[in-house]
Amino acid sequence: MKIMSEVLANKNDYGFWVKLAAFAATSTALLLVVIKLYAWMATDASSMLASATDSMLDLFASLMNVVILHYALAPADDQHKFGHGKAESLAGLVQAAFVTGSALLLVFHGIDRIFNPQVVVKTEVGIYVTIVAIVMTLLLVLLQKFVITKTRSVAIRADALHYQSDLVLNLGVLAALILSSGYSKHADGIFTCAVGLFLLVGAIKIIFLSVHNLMDHELSEEEVRQITEIVIAHDATLGVHELRTRQSGPQRFIQFHLELDDSLSLLEAHSIGEAIEKEIKAKFSPCEVFIHHDPSSVVQNELTGNEKN
Repeated sequence: MKIMSEVLANKNDYGFWVKLAAFAATSTALLLVVIKLYAWMATDASSMLASATDSMLDLFASLMNVVILHYALAPADDQHKFGHGKAESLAGLVQAAFVTGSALLLVFHGIDRIFNPQVVVKTEVGIYVTIVAIVMTLLLVLLQKFVITKTRSVAIRADALHYQSDLVLNLGVLAALILSSGYSKHADGIFTCAVGLFLLVGAIKIIFLSVHNLMDHELSEEEVRQITEIVIAHDATLGVHELRTRQSGPQRFIQFHLELDDSLSLLEAHSIGEAIEKEIKAKFSPCEVFIHHDPSSVVQNELTGNEKN
C-alpha cells in the first residue's frame, strides 16, 4: 500500500508540474504579445515586430501544450492501452511547422527593411518593453528548467527551447533598437533576418527532438544500470537478460527475463517477480514492468536460440 501511494503521488506530481509550467508559459507569452505589439506600433521597428511575432508563436505553442498535455496525461483506455504520452511529441512537430513558416516570413521582411530602411521612432518605448520582456522570460525559463529536471517532459522541453532563445532574441532587439536610433539605419532589418534564421534553427531542433521521441528508444544507460542493479540485488535472482526499455511521454516501459532456480514453485517465482516489480516502480514511476520468469536450466538454450535467430 505504501509503494502504491508513492506511485500515485509521483504521477500526480508529474501532472501538477507540467501543467504549472504550461499555464505559466501561456500567461507570460500572452502578456509579452500585448506589450510587444504596443511597442511595435509605437516605434515601427521591424525588430520589434520580429520579437512580437516570436512571442505570438510562443503563445500558440504554449496554448497547444496546455491542450496536448491534458490529452497526454489522460490514463490509458481501450483504444490506447499504452497511454497517450506520444501526443507530446506530435505537438512538438506542429509547433515546429508554424515556427518554420513564421521564420521564413521574418527573413523576407528583414531583407525588405535592409534595402528599404525606415526611421525607428520612440526607441525608448521599445527599449523599456524589451527589458521587461527579458526579466519575465528569464523567470519563466528558470521555472521550466526546474520542471524539466523533475519530469523530463518533452512538451515542456520543446516549449523551453522557445523561451531560452527569447533571452538571446530580446538582447538582440535591445541592441538593434539602440543602433537604429542614430548609429545604423540597416540594423533593424539585419536583426530581423537574424531572428528569422534563429527561429528556423530552433524549429529544426524541435523537429529532431520530437521525431526522436516518437521513435521507440532505450532509457539512458544510467537508468538501465539502475534497473539491472535492482533486479540483481534480490537474493533469489540468478541473472537477468533481454532487458528492453522504452519511454512514451512520462510513461516508461521495462521488460526483461528473470533467471531463477529450477526448484522454485510457481507461487515463489511470482512473489519474487512481484517484489522486484514494486521496487522498480517505486524508483521509476510512472512505469509498467513486464517480467518473464526463466528457470536457470533453460537460459543457455534460450540465449543460444536468440543468437541463431
